[in-house]
Amino acid sequence: MNQPPFLVKGDRIAIISTARKISREEINPAIQLFKKWELEVVLGEFLFAEDRQFAGTEEQRAKGLQQFLDDTTIQAIVCARGGYGTVQIIDQLDFTSFKKHPKWIVGYSDVTTLHTHIHENVGVQTIHGAMPINFPKDSSENESTLSLKKALFGNLELYHFDGHPLNISGETAGEIIGGNLSILYSLSGTNSAADMKGKILFMEDLDEYIYHIDRMMMNLRKSDWLSGVSGIIVGGMSDMNDNTVPYGLSAVEIIRQRTEDLGIPLAFNFPAGHLEPNKALYFGRKCQLIVGEEGSILTY
Repeated sequence: MNQPPFLVKGDRIAIISTARKISREEINPAIQLFKKWELEVVLGEFLFAEDRQFAGTEEQRAKGLQQFLDDTTIQAIVCARGGYGTVQIIDQLDFTSFKKHPKWIVGYSDVTTLHTHIHENVGVQTIHGAMPINFPKDSSENESTLSLKKALFGNLELYHFDGHPLNISGETAGEIIGGNLSILYSLSGTNSAADMKGKILFMEDLDEYIYHIDRMMMNLRKSDWLSGVSGIIVGGMSDMNDNTVPYGLSAVEIIRQRTEDLGIPLAFNFPAGHLEPNKALYFGRKCQLIVGEEGSILTY
């Protein structure tokens, strides 16, 4: 995977939204924090556009992102928020210039579509990390933004994270790719789905019914998408819902049940996803994963 240049002070960083609409007030703390990092902030032409729940029409959102993909003076593109909508524009984008002059694409949740599409079709590393909508309202730093800063400036090397009773111990290596489980499931069988052979899968999700987790995991199994995966890291499975008649397992128990026969390391409790802290990950970069019952280590 081609690595974009790490940022240095004075670089230009762009903010766009490929999904849900957003206001200037909501992103102002991020603008101020980026400026504290001595970065020049550039706002997308249609960033504050509105079309129903979206940040502008499909044409506007695609054009707004395309401008920054092609602009060689921009060193990173940060998605302002998730929601839904990136899949609507992904096939309208031309990554020709971006491939020749790569830059960091940052985001999580709905931005999973960009991560996996770029991984599979363009071969450029991206950053799964905090978005402006989640930055502290007083423009201060927290664990999420600090890890994003380290990732952007090239100082992200090692994570130690807590163990879990459902961990499957072992050691593996490979490129990390993945993101939001619901998005990964929705992209299955499309040109935006990543080939997982030899890869380490990261996944997280939010506000899903427990039985939906099993349905998605069954799809990924039956489609053989999980075949050849070298390891799995699970982040936040946040705010899950259940039916009046309980399903009987938690989200993490379902993931363990549907993957334990793969014979690969499985690590829960990675601090990323729809939670705080939401620590940054380099997608598409090779790393080493060591999983134990008491704790796990991820090294780039």
